[in-house]
Amino acid sequence: LLLPAAAAAVFKQWIPNTNFETASNWDKGRVPCARDVVHFEKDKVVSVFVRSPHALMDMYLPLNGEFVLAAGAGFTAFDGSWDPGCDSGGTVRFADAEECSWFDPTLWQDVFPSGELKPSGRMFSVDEERVPCRYDDVIFPAETSFRVNTDSSQQVIHLRSISVMGQELSTPESWAGYLQGPSAPLQFHGNGTLQVTGTGCPDKSGCACGNAPDGPRICAALLRASGKQCPMPLCQSPLQPLGHCCGVCGATINLDFTPDFDLQKYKDRLVQELLSQPKYTGVQMAISKVHKAQTFLGIVSRSSTPLIQIVLTDDSAGAQTGTAAEQLAADIMGDVEQHGEALGISSGRMEVATGSTFSGQRGSHTLSRITVGTVMGLLFSLMFLGGILFLYRKGKLRLPALRIPQPW
Repeated sequence: LLLPAAAAAVFKQWIPNTNFETASNWDKGRVPCARDVVHFEKDKVVSVFVRSPHALMDMYLPLNGEFVLAAGAGFTAFDGSWDPGCDSGGTVRFADAEECSWFDPTLWQDVFPSGELKPSGRMFSVDEERVPCRYDDVIFPAETSFRVNTDSSQQVIHLRSISVMGQELSTPESWAGYLQGPSAPLQFHGNGTLQVTGTGCPDKSGCACGNAPDGPRICAALLRASGKQCPMPLCQSPLQPLGHCCGVCGATINLDFTPDFDLQKYKDRLVQELLSQPKYTGVQMAISKVHKAQTFLGIVSRSSTPLIQIVLTDDSAGAQTGTAAEQLAADIMGDVEQHGEALGISSGRMEVATGSTFSGQRGSHTLSRITVGTVMGLLFSLMFLGGILFLYRKGKLRLPALRIPQPW
């Protein structure tokens, strides 16, 4: 059974933690045992959740930090008796948690409101939307500690709600109260300020994610995690969807819409009537509202146009790369032609990049080159004429006298 595309509310859960019992948080890849000396760097700020009791030889604490103890958790000094799981002992250092960035897509996962992980299905998100958007709900799992860097190109990062240690904070007042507590400065650091609004997207046509100003930061974090370069596309001229870091093979559709358009209903329609067909088993789809910068003669203006972007990819290889996605895109365009007015869609444009068909993308590139060439030619002509006028006014250039021929 194929469930509807998604619920209106989107929940994103933070993955890393700074728990004492998480083996990856220690330089030796294991939890400290009785014969170990635990070492926290004195200048590193950290919040650490401790789930159970521990016996240790010694422990060096940071100058600024906290232990959050679960019921029955704590520390005792090792009495020197034999510990079957800790024969050698040594110094075990806590890992640096400063580099975990809010805008790293690999550190977030989509979950249900309960916190249960959503299965990876036929829908995906462009990279900017893998990070919490302005109307999303953020979950930091209960009984976990964390530290996240909120450095941002935006002064304020808006969210619908934040859940911390099992407590949901969904009003500006409750979030402001939490920020005044002792744990918040240890959990959040950076120049971006998180702001809880408590409101969802008010527009039935959807709302843009709002992470575009931090797009370069998101892509830098994503590429750093994957080896600092995009994977080699299987098609000759990959498409570049808005909000996505790397080129894709398949198809993109941009839809212009009217006030009657309902994004959630249209998403469910595509999933149930088209994407669920057996011939599209290997196709994945992303759909959301984005803002596309307006251009005139190849020059980007400050204004932008809202549109609905659909990105389609498939798992085909070789010459068949992207062909199933292309076929689905053609079916979507046919549906728009037939039912667009009733759905609140005024027009649509499709681009294709597959293993064997490059016509749509190639035309786009040709137009771009012609536009840029025209603009550069006009600019050069204006600069040349301006230079001649400047030299003439300075008296450094004389124009040839115009002689009128005398009659016989």
